[in-house]
Amino acid sequence: MSITLTVQEAAAERLAQHLPASSLLTVAGIVPAESAAPYASPAVTATFVGASTTDFALLLVDTSFLAAAGGASTGAPFSASDVLRPALEQAASAFDAGVLGELREEDATGLLQDPATVVFELHDGTVPFGWFAVRVRNNDSGPSRNGRDSDLTARLGLISSVEMALTVEIGRTRMSVRDALALEPGKVIELDRSAGAPADVLLNGRLIAHGEVVVVDQDYAVRITRVLDGAEGTL
Repeated sequence: MSITLTVQEAAAERLAQHLPASSLLTVAGIVPAESAAPYASPAVTATFVGASTTDFALLLVDTSFLAAAGGASTGAPFSASDVLRPALEQAASAFDAGVLGELREEDATGLLQDPATVVFELHDGTVPFGWFAVRVRNNDSGPSRNGRDSDLTARLGLISSVEMALTVEIGRTRMSVRDALALEPGKVIELDRSAGAPADVLLNGRLIAHGEVVVVDQDYAVRITRVLDGAEGTL
């Protein structure tokens, strides 16, 4: 098994773990692209730019879960791209350093027809939930490691001024829609982290550091206590 294919499988596994479905999703394996073709339009697509350029497409059998995950039941507007982006960020994190571009809703037929594309089937129990298509386009221009590093630095320099969302997270929990609708002022929500535990610092949904929450000029801030390497920076 090639290293590239192993990374693609890791990306599919991370996507399945973080999609906001109502039940646990699993990766059933690699399937012919024809299996996903009927659901190619519209698909949610994105491109990740790093040491290589990687194209993603997520094709779903049923998109009704997006409304629930986006809070549509409360009347709040939601975007499918916003709901799916954290899961695709997790998939992209399998490819190490880089930036995931804007999510688009478009026809993925061209991507499926490319022989370089690998298609993974996602299962909800024993029923197909959707497909995740991955195409890696190698950007290396030569065998030299220094050359590859310089090329990566130059390409990342083109997007170095792109703003990304930095989030400080002190904890998480899960609750039913019923409990969420019952929230009111004064309600206390217990999180999955003890008092005094370090906060997570996330860049576009990817864990990059730990820190402690402090107050600076009456505003909350975070003091970085540890910066994580690429292998550690996942959720």
